[in-house]
Amino acid sequence: MTQTGGQRRRALMFGATLAALAALLLVVGAGIGSSGFDSVLAARDDAVAWQIVRDIRLPRTLGAWLAGALLGLAGALAQGLFRNPLADPGLVGVSSGAGFGAVIMIVLGGSIAMPVFNLLGIYALPLAAFGGGLVTTLLLYRVATSNGQTSIGTMLLAGIALGALTGALTGLLTYMANDQQLRDLTFWGMGSLAGATWMKIAAAAPIILASYIVLPFMARGLNAITLGEAAAFHMGVPVQRLKNIAIVTVAAATGASVAVSGGIGFVGIVVPHVLRMVIGPDHRYLLPASALLGGSLLIFADVLARTIVAPAELPIGIITAAVGGPFFLWILLRQRSRLAL
Repeated sequence: MTQTGGQRRRALMFGATLAALAALLLVVGAGIGSSGFDSVLAARDDAVAWQIVRDIRLPRTLGAWLAGALLGLAGALAQGLFRNPLADPGLVGVSSGAGFGAVIMIVLGGSIAMPVFNLLGIYALPLAAFGGGLVTTLLLYRVATSNGQTSIGTMLLAGIALGALTGALTGLLTYMANDQQLRDLTFWGMGSLAGATWMKIAAAAPIILASYIVLPFMARGLNAITLGEAAAFHMGVPVQRLKNIAIVTVAAATGASVAVSGGIGFVGIVVPHVLRMVIGPDHRYLLPASALLGGSLLIFADVLARTIVAPAELPIGIITAAVGGPFFLWILLRQRSRLAL
Protein backbone atom coordinates (compact mmCIF):
# COMPACT_ATOMS: atom_id res chain seq x y z
CA MET A 1 0.00 0.00 0.00
CA THR A 2 1.53 3.29 -1.08
CA GLN A 3 0.65 6.90 -0.48
CA THR A 4 1.49 9.97 -2.48
CA GLY A 5 3.52 12.75 -0.93
CA GLY A 6 0.38 14.87 -0.57
CA GLN A 7 -1.49 12.11 1.23
CA ARG A 8 1.43 11.53 3.56
CA ARG A 9 1.70 15.21 4.41
CA ARG A 10 -2.04 15.41 5.02
CA ALA A 11 -1.90 12.40 7.32
CA LEU A 12 1.03 13.87 9.30
CA MET A 13 -0.60 17.28 9.59
CA PHE A 14 -3.88 15.73 10.70
CA GLY A 15 -2.00 13.59 13.24
CA ALA A 16 -0.29 16.69 14.65
CA THR A 17 -3.68 18.38 14.90
CA LEU A 18 -5.09 15.40 16.77
CA ALA A 19 -2.14 15.43 19.19
CA ALA A 20 -2.70 19.13 19.91
CA LEU A 21 -6.44 18.51 20.37
CA ALA A 22 -5.73 15.67 22.79
CA ALA A 23 -3.40 17.88 24.86
CA LEU A 24 -5.98 20.68 24.95
CA LEU A 25 -8.80 18.35 26.00
CA LEU A 26 -6.65 16.84 28.75
CA VAL A 27 -6.22 20.32 30.26
CA VAL A 28 -9.86 21.34 29.76
CA GLY A 29 -11.21 18.00 30.99
CA ALA A 30 -9.13 18.18 34.16
CA GLY A 31 -10.54 21.65 34.88
CA ILE A 32 -14.24 20.97 34.28
CA GLY A 33 -16.56 19.47 36.87
CA SER A 34 -20.02 19.80 38.37
CA SER A 35 -18.78 22.80 40.38
CA GLY A 36 -17.65 24.65 37.27
CA PHE A 37 -14.27 25.24 35.62
CA ASP A 38 -11.02 25.51 37.56
CA SER A 39 -7.81 26.19 35.68
CA VAL A 40 -5.31 23.46 36.51
CA LEU A 41 -2.61 26.07 37.18
CA ALA A 42 -4.87 28.41 39.13
CA ALA A 43 -6.15 25.55 41.26
CA ARG A 44 -2.68 25.13 42.78
CA ASP A 45 -3.30 28.32 44.79
CA ASP A 46 -6.37 26.79 46.46
CA ALA A 47 -5.75 23.66 48.54
CA VAL A 48 -9.30 22.32 48.18
CA ALA A 49 -9.54 23.06 44.44
CA TRP A 50 -6.12 21.52 43.83
CA GLN A 51 -7.06 18.35 45.74
CA ILE A 52 -10.19 18.00 43.58
CA VAL A 53 -8.19 18.50 40.40
CA ARG A 54 -5.28 16.25 41.44
CA ASP A 55 -7.16 13.35 43.02
CA ILE A 56 -10.44 13.29 41.07
CA ARG A 57 -10.37 15.18 37.78
CA LEU A 58 -6.83 14.45 36.59
CA PRO A 59 -7.01 10.64 36.98
CA ARG A 60 -10.52 10.65 35.54
CA THR A 61 -9.51 12.68 32.49
CA LEU A 62 -6.33 10.69 31.94
CA GLY A 63 -8.33 7.47 32.37
CA ALA A 64 -10.82 8.69 29.75
CA TRP A 65 -8.02 9.41 27.28
CA LEU A 66 -6.31 6.06 27.88
CA ALA A 67 -9.56 4.08 27.61
CA GLY A 68 -10.63 5.92 24.45
CA ALA A 69 -7.18 5.53 22.89
CA LEU A 70 -7.23 1.80 23.58
CA LEU A 71 -10.74 1.40 22.15
CA GLY A 72 -9.78 3.31 19.00
CA LEU A 73 -6.62 1.26 18.65
CA ALA A 74 -8.45 -2.03 19.24
CA GLY A 75 -11.06 -1.10 16.63
CA ALA A 76 -8.44 -0.22 14.01
CA LEU A 77 -6.53 -3.45 14.69
CA ALA A 78 -9.64 -5.62 14.58
CA GLN A 79 -10.83 -4.03 11.34
CA GLY A 80 -7.39 -4.48 9.78
CA LEU A 81 -7.16 -8.10 10.95
CA PHE A 82 -10.64 -9.08 9.75
CA ARG A 83 -10.42 -6.78 6.71
CA ASN A 84 -13.81 -5.13 7.21
CA PRO A 85 -15.08 -1.93 8.84
CA LEU A 86 -17.57 -3.67 11.17
CA ALA A 87 -15.10 -5.47 13.44
CA ASP A 88 -15.57 -3.33 16.53
CA PRO A 89 -14.60 -5.12 19.78
CA GLY A 90 -17.88 -4.04 21.35
CA LEU A 91 -20.08 -5.27 18.50
CA VAL A 92 -18.44 -8.67 18.05
CA GLY A 93 -18.45 -9.66 21.72
CA VAL A 94 -14.84 -8.93 22.73
CA SER A 95 -15.86 -6.17 25.15
CA SER A 96 -18.53 -8.46 26.62
CA GLY A 97 -15.91 -11.14 27.18
CA ALA A 98 -13.57 -8.64 28.82
CA GLY A 99 -16.42 -7.39 30.97
CA PHE A 100 -17.26 -10.93 32.03
CA GLY A 101 -13.68 -11.49 33.14
CA ALA A 102 -13.77 -8.29 35.18
CA VAL A 103 -17.15 -9.16 36.73
CA ILE A 104 -15.76 -12.52 37.84
CA MET A 105 -13.05 -10.71 39.76
CA ILE A 106 -15.45 -8.09 41.20
CA VAL A 107 -18.05 -10.59 42.42
CA LEU A 108 -15.88 -13.59 43.28
CA GLY A 109 -12.67 -11.76 44.19
CA GLY A 110 -13.57 -11.88 47.87
CA SER A 111 -14.40 -15.61 47.94
CA ILE A 112 -13.64 -18.20 45.27
CA ALA A 113 -11.08 -16.06 43.44
CA MET A 114 -9.49 -14.75 46.65
CA PRO A 115 -6.14 -16.60 46.10
CA VAL A 116 -5.85 -15.07 42.62
CA PHE A 117 -6.86 -11.67 43.97
CA ASN A 118 -4.28 -11.85 46.76
CA LEU A 119 -1.56 -12.96 44.32
CA LEU A 120 -2.16 -10.29 41.67
CA GLY A 121 -3.27 -7.41 43.90
CA ILE A 122 -4.22 -4.29 41.94
CA TYR A 123 -3.45 -6.11 38.66
CA ALA A 124 -6.22 -8.68 39.23
CA LEU A 125 -9.02 -6.68 37.55
CA PRO A 126 -7.17 -5.59 34.35
CA LEU A 127 -5.66 -9.07 33.91
CA ALA A 128 -9.06 -10.72 34.40
CA ALA A 129 -10.55 -8.38 31.78
CA PHE A 130 -7.64 -9.12 29.44
CA GLY A 131 -8.15 -12.87 29.88
CA GLY A 132 -11.86 -12.63 29.12
CA GLY A 133 -11.23 -10.51 26.04
CA LEU A 134 -8.46 -12.84 24.81
CA VAL A 135 -10.59 -15.99 25.07
CA THR A 136 -13.49 -14.28 23.29
CA THR A 137 -11.23 -12.95 20.52
CA LEU A 138 -9.67 -16.37 19.92
CA LEU A 139 -13.10 -18.03 19.76
CA LEU A 140 -14.39 -15.37 17.39
CA TYR A 141 -11.41 -15.72 15.07
CA ARG A 142 -11.66 -19.54 15.11
CA VAL A 143 -15.37 -19.52 14.25
CA ALA A 144 -15.28 -16.75 11.63
CA THR A 145 -12.19 -17.90 9.71
CA SER A 146 -12.11 -20.86 7.35
CA ASN A 147 -9.40 -21.71 4.79
CA GLY A 148 -7.66 -18.43 5.53
CA GLN A 149 -10.78 -16.38 4.76
CA THR A 150 -12.84 -14.50 7.34
CA SER A 151 -16.58 -14.32 6.72
CA ILE A 152 -18.10 -10.97 7.70
CA GLY A 153 -21.56 -12.44 8.22
CA THR A 154 -20.23 -15.33 10.29
CA MET A 155 -18.13 -12.94 12.36
CA LEU A 156 -21.11 -10.75 13.22
CA LEU A 157 -23.35 -13.71 14.02
CA ALA A 158 -20.64 -15.35 16.12
CA GLY A 159 -20.10 -12.06 17.92
CA ILE A 160 -23.81 -11.87 18.73
CA ALA A 161 -23.75 -15.43 20.06
CA LEU A 162 -20.60 -14.87 22.16
CA GLY A 163 -21.97 -11.58 23.45
CA ALA A 164 -25.23 -13.27 24.46
CA LEU A 165 -23.37 -16.09 26.22
CA THR A 166 -21.03 -13.82 28.18
CA GLY A 167 -23.98 -11.51 28.90
CA ALA A 168 -25.94 -14.42 30.39
CA LEU A 169 -22.98 -15.46 32.55
CA THR A 170 -22.47 -11.86 33.62
CA GLY A 171 -26.17 -11.67 34.52
CA LEU A 172 -25.80 -14.81 36.65
CA LEU A 173 -22.90 -13.28 38.57
CA THR A 174 -24.83 -10.03 38.93
CA TYR A 175 -27.67 -12.03 40.50
CA MET A 176 -25.17 -13.45 43.00
CA ALA A 177 -23.67 -10.04 43.87
CA ASN A 178 -24.30 -8.28 47.18
CA ASP A 179 -25.78 -4.78 47.39
CA GLN A 180 -22.47 -2.93 47.18
CA GLN A 181 -21.23 -5.05 44.28
CA LEU A 182 -24.59 -4.64 42.53
CA ARG A 183 -24.40 -0.85 42.66
CA ASP A 184 -20.87 -0.94 41.31
CA LEU A 185 -21.75 -3.37 38.54
CA THR A 186 -24.87 -1.50 37.42
CA PHE A 187 -23.07 1.80 36.86
CA TRP A 188 -19.81 0.22 35.72
CA GLY A 189 -21.59 -1.96 33.15
CA MET A 190 -22.95 1.13 31.37
CA GLY A 191 -19.53 2.74 31.31
CA SER A 192 -18.28 5.21 33.88
CA LEU A 193 -15.06 6.93 34.82
CA ALA A 194 -16.31 8.06 38.22
CA GLY A 195 -14.16 5.42 39.92
CA ALA A 196 -10.97 6.22 38.01
CA THR A 197 -8.01 6.54 40.37
CA TRP A 198 -4.26 6.79 40.00
CA MET A 199 -3.99 3.23 41.35
CA LYS A 200 -6.41 1.87 38.75
CA ILE A 201 -4.55 3.63 35.95
CA ALA A 202 -1.24 2.30 37.27
CA ALA A 203 -2.68 -1.22 37.34
CA ALA A 204 -3.69 -1.04 33.67
CA ALA A 205 -0.53 0.83 32.62
CA PRO A 206 1.61 -2.25 31.79
CA ILE A 207 -1.02 -3.59 29.38
CA ILE A 208 -1.51 -0.13 27.89
CA LEU A 209 2.24 0.34 27.40
CA ALA A 210 2.64 -3.11 25.81
CA SER A 211 -0.21 -2.35 23.38
CA TYR A 212 1.47 0.86 22.24
CA ILE A 213 4.92 -0.70 21.91
CA VAL A 214 3.80 -3.24 19.30
CA LEU A 215 2.08 -0.63 17.10
CA PRO A 216 5.01 0.21 14.78
CA PHE A 217 5.71 -3.48 14.17
CA MET A 218 2.21 -4.30 12.89
CA ALA A 219 1.49 -1.43 10.49
CA ARG A 220 3.34 -2.85 7.46
CA GLY A 221 1.88 -6.33 7.95
CA LEU A 222 -1.68 -4.99 8.31
CA ASN A 223 -1.21 -2.95 5.14
CA ALA A 224 -0.14 -6.10 3.29
CA ILE A 225 -2.87 -8.30 4.73
CA THR A 226 -5.54 -6.03 3.23
CA LEU A 227 -4.56 -7.59 -0.11
CA GLY A 228 -5.24 -11.07 1.28
CA GLU A 229 -3.26 -13.42 3.47
CA ALA A 230 -1.70 -15.28 0.53
CA ALA A 231 -0.48 -12.04 -1.04
CA ALA A 232 0.87 -10.84 2.30
CA PHE A 233 2.75 -14.13 2.77
CA HIS A 234 4.40 -13.80 -0.64
CA MET A 235 5.40 -10.25 0.28
CA GLY A 236 7.42 -11.65 3.17
CA VAL A 237 4.96 -10.93 5.98
CA PRO A 238 4.85 -13.61 8.74
CA VAL A 239 1.06 -13.78 8.54
CA GLN A 240 0.35 -16.22 11.35
CA ARG A 241 2.62 -14.42 13.78
CA LEU A 242 1.05 -11.09 12.81
CA LYS A 243 -2.43 -12.49 13.44
CA ASN A 244 -1.40 -13.87 16.82
CA ILE A 245 0.10 -10.54 17.90
CA ALA A 246 -2.91 -8.60 16.62
CA ILE A 247 -5.37 -10.88 18.45
CA VAL A 248 -3.49 -10.58 21.75
CA THR A 249 -3.18 -6.80 21.33
CA VAL A 250 -6.90 -6.38 20.61
CA ALA A 251 -7.72 -8.41 23.71
CA ALA A 252 -5.19 -6.52 25.84
CA ALA A 253 -6.37 -3.09 24.68
CA THR A 254 -10.04 -3.97 25.12
CA GLY A 255 -9.46 -5.60 28.51
CA ALA A 256 -7.46 -2.67 29.87
CA SER A 257 -10.09 -0.23 28.63
CA VAL A 258 -12.91 -2.22 30.25
CA ALA A 259 -10.96 -2.38 33.51
CA VAL A 260 -10.58 1.41 33.56
CA SER A 261 -13.96 2.57 32.30
CA GLY A 262 -16.36 -0.37 32.12
CA GLY A 263 -18.38 -1.18 29.03
CA ILE A 264 -18.22 1.60 26.43
CA GLY A 265 -19.35 0.82 22.92
CA PHE A 266 -18.98 2.19 19.39
CA VAL A 267 -15.71 4.13 19.87
CA GLY A 268 -13.81 1.33 18.14
CA ILE A 269 -16.02 1.43 15.05
CA VAL A 270 -16.60 5.18 14.70
CA VAL A 271 -13.01 6.39 15.11
CA PRO A 272 -11.15 4.22 12.54
CA HIS A 273 -13.91 4.60 9.97
CA VAL A 274 -13.87 8.41 10.20
CA LEU A 275 -10.07 8.46 9.96
CA ARG A 276 -10.02 6.25 6.87
CA MET A 277 -12.17 8.83 5.11
CA VAL A 278 -9.77 11.63 6.12
CA ILE A 279 -6.23 10.19 6.02
CA GLY A 280 -6.70 6.92 4.14
CA PRO A 281 -6.21 3.26 5.12
CA ASP A 282 -2.42 3.24 5.68
CA HIS A 283 -2.00 1.67 9.13
CA ARG A 284 1.26 3.54 9.73
CA TYR A 285 -0.89 6.63 10.25
CA LEU A 286 -4.26 5.05 11.00
CA LEU A 287 -3.18 3.24 14.19
CA PRO A 288 -1.67 6.20 16.08
CA ALA A 289 -4.38 8.54 14.77
CA SER A 290 -7.06 6.15 16.04
CA ALA A 291 -5.49 6.24 19.50
CA LEU A 292 -5.35 10.04 19.50
CA LEU A 293 -8.89 10.58 18.22
CA GLY A 294 -10.36 7.82 20.40
CA GLY A 295 -8.85 9.38 23.52
CA SER A 296 -10.07 12.86 22.59
CA LEU A 297 -13.56 11.58 21.80
CA LEU A 298 -13.91 9.84 25.15
CA ILE A 299 -12.68 12.89 27.10
CA PHE A 300 -15.32 14.97 25.32
CA ALA A 301 -18.00 12.37 26.08
CA ASP A 302 -16.92 12.23 29.73
CA VAL A 303 -17.12 16.01 30.07
CA LEU A 304 -20.67 15.85 28.72
CA ALA A 305 -21.51 12.95 31.05
CA ARG A 306 -20.55 14.88 34.19
CA THR A 307 -21.89 18.31 33.22
CA ILE A 308 -25.00 17.82 31.10
CA VAL A 309 -27.16 16.87 34.12
CA ALA A 310 -24.88 18.30 36.86
CA PRO A 311 -24.60 17.71 39.76
CA ALA A 312 -25.77 14.22 38.73
CA GLU A 313 -23.81 12.17 36.19
CA LEU A 314 -24.79 10.17 33.12
CA PRO A 315 -23.09 6.84 32.35
CA ILE A 316 -20.66 7.63 29.56
CA GLY A 317 -21.79 4.55 27.61
CA ILE A 318 -25.17 6.22 27.02
CA ILE A 319 -23.51 9.14 25.22
CA THR A 320 -21.23 7.00 23.05
CA ALA A 321 -24.15 4.72 22.13
CA ALA A 322 -26.34 7.70 21.20
CA VAL A 323 -23.68 8.83 18.72
CA GLY A 324 -22.35 5.45 17.63
CA GLY A 325 -25.68 3.70 17.03
CA PRO A 326 -26.81 5.91 14.13
CA PHE A 327 -23.25 5.89 12.76
CA PHE A 328 -23.22 2.09 12.78
CA LEU A 329 -26.54 2.01 10.89
CA TRP A 330 -25.02 4.34 8.29
CA ILE A 331 -22.04 2.01 7.86
CA LEU A 332 -24.41 -0.95 7.50
CA LEU A 333 -26.29 0.85 4.73
CA ARG A 334 -23.01 1.47 2.92
CA GLN A 335 -21.94 -2.17 3.35
CA ARG A 336 -25.21 -3.88 2.39
CA SER A 337 -23.83 -5.47 -0.76
CA ARG A 338 -20.84 -6.95 1.09
CA LEU A 339 -23.04 -8.33 3.88
CA ALA A 340 -25.38 -10.18 1.52
CA LEU A 341 -25.25 -13.89 2.42
